[in-house]
Amino acid sequence: MSRKSFENIELETVANSGSNYGHEKFHAGIPPFLKGPYSTMYLTRPWTIRQYAGFSTAEKSNKFYRSNLKAGQKGLSVAFDLATHRGYDSDHPRVAADVGKAGVAIDTVEDMKILFDKIPLDKMSVSMTMNGAVLPIMAFYIVAAQEQGVSINQLSGTIQNDILKEFMVRNTYIYPPKESMRIIGDIFKYTSLKMPKFNPISISGYHMHEAGANAEIELAYTLANGLEYIKKGIEVGMKIDDFAPRLSFFWGIGMNHIEEIAKMRAGRILWAKIVKKFNPQNPKSMMLRAHCQTSGWSLSEKDPYNNVSRTYIEAMAAVLGGTQSLHTNSLDEAIALPSENAAKIARNTQLFIQNETNICNSIDPLGGSLYLEKLTNNLVQKSWNLIEEVENQGGMIKAIELGIPKMKIEQAAAKRQANIDSGKEKIIGLNAYLSSEDRDIDTLVIDNEKVKLNQINRLKKIKLNRNSENVNESLLNLTKAAKNDTGNLLELAVQAARERATLGEISNALEKEFGRYKASIKTISGVYSTEIMDDKEYIKAIGLAEEFESIVGRRPRIMVSKMGQDGHDRGAKVVATSFADIGFDVDIGPLFQTPKEVAKSAVENDVHIIGVSSLAAGHLSLIPELFNELKNLKRDDVMVIVGGVVPKKDYETLFNMGVAAVFGPGTIISKAAQEIIQIMIQGLKINE
Repeated sequence: MSRKSFENIELETVANSGSNYGHEKFHAGIPPFLKGPYSTMYLTRPWTIRQYAGFSTAEKSNKFYRSNLKAGQKGLSVAFDLATHRGYDSDHPRVAADVGKAGVAIDTVEDMKILFDKIPLDKMSVSMTMNGAVLPIMAFYIVAAQEQGVSINQLSGTIQNDILKEFMVRNTYIYPPKESMRIIGDIFKYTSLKMPKFNPISISGYHMHEAGANAEIELAYTLANGLEYIKKGIEVGMKIDDFAPRLSFFWGIGMNHIEEIAKMRAGRILWAKIVKKFNPQNPKSMMLRAHCQTSGWSLSEKDPYNNVSRTYIEAMAAVLGGTQSLHTNSLDEAIALPSENAAKIARNTQLFIQNETNICNSIDPLGGSLYLEKLTNNLVQKSWNLIEEVENQGGMIKAIELGIPKMKIEQAAAKRQANIDSGKEKIIGLNAYLSSEDRDIDTLVIDNEKVKLNQINRLKKIKLNRNSENVNESLLNLTKAAKNDTGNLLELAVQAARERATLGEISNALEKEFGRYKASIKTISGVYSTEIMDDKEYIKAIGLAEEFESIVGRRPRIMVSKMGQDGHDRGAKVVATSFADIGFDVDIGPLFQTPKEVAKSAVENDVHIIGVSSLAAGHLSLIPELFNELKNLKRDDVMVIVGGVVPKKDYETLFNMGVAAVFGPGTIISKAAQEIIQIMIQGLKINE
């Protein structure tokens, strides 16, 4: 007897005890590192507790870091705000709602010095999640360390610097792929020569996982990106052993417990296979070291205390799979930015596992399980087929240009959403075992205006006190190097940072030559409807869409929009494809729009509804601006709805602004469609 998992893997109810997949003989610490990258794994040293955090100002983030380090955290993992990610200073008009919201605002070296005040950078490992504005952030970190009295060859940690996945899922890019890859090559060269303890890239599957990729897709496309980075390192004149030992990876860990463990083991086998083709002389070149983060997508807004259990289960999978460091998500992250109390519970979850379970006393504790070995083998085979497909297209950059990875991830996300909406996939407290109790929890609130004014004032002071001639010369050198393909861009960025050039100025100096990348928006159709066609709520939603069309003479038309600098578009894309399958005409606005641009586009497309997707807590600033712009265009009849990570306490405020409906994480899309159409039909009847 057998059945299939969501990932279409046969799950045998009675395992074949004679199975031999050929990988069982592999050990820890020896290529291909099936059981772990190190021979003793956690016996001599447990994984690093590395909580990802950063919010508001550098001062507040520094205080939070020092408190966590005192309480048992062993490494820092810095979250930057969206303005910083996208290469804008805090005084830029496009980022007014984003400053300090989803991470810490960093505009100059002075902010970075405050961020790491009284934190010895020669002793503390620092991980920084930065891709688009990687040059100024790395430059600020280097100069801040030097001005702290630390030699850069003592710096240890990781910069994410994984730009290829940004073009697939997360979208916090600045420059086009080719130019972005040049930056990565220069960072490889600089760190190889001057920062031997620092990892110049963390190749990330996490954001693919969060965007809806299943395990085989996350594995394949992450490793295919890694292969592209290896090619780049060799292209710029480095030998494989010069940089491969310092490459690291970043996995998302979800609720499919055993498969997540298998994914990490399969990843190590596949990476060793990829690197071996480049004839490394150092076995460490084939070693896949990984940071893991529990899933944010799996967290539920409803009955949020269930999220503590989810995070524990996911953390256990990361540990049993052999992670080198781990971030555990907070119970409130489906609602708002993590509160201090929720962050403490998340951190302590790791302390419990390290100190109260004895798991650290075993290497690859579940190795040998017939089920685990079967899943490991299946993932090795299926992921390798996808990697070969990418290579046959000419590599990952070509595949990205063709839109293949993005399409497959979005198809997987739509399929999964349909399975959740129909109840085929159970989510406790959402579509199964529902609680009648509505429990409020305290959430963190960032005063965006206060943070922005603080940053703008500091920027003004720095610009007044610096040598403008030296700054301009350093920026001109960057632009010339970008144009002529000369010099090392990171080295030149360090010189500009030392002169107190800002993040926006350094980014713009490169943008003058490289340009700013704009993605083409494509949608898929038919995936959601194929999975859910017999569901009664879906059928009811289609009926209401047809009723609206019979009354108005055309289908309900919605424009799905992202405002501000948040590039996470899983929710927006899933809503777009699902609503189209239900019977809506759907327009998707470009990423990173201002309220004025959204209103103009909505009027030009003559939509009935604007659906605003919010994730980075900018809704209270952006929605009023949107209403003002619609009013200016004399189209305040357009209905506005909001979906995404919105705290319950903000609902009433949004309703008072004029928002017609708010849909939080875990919303059943077919029911949301019904509610929207019913509101519109009711409005038509009132106006008759």
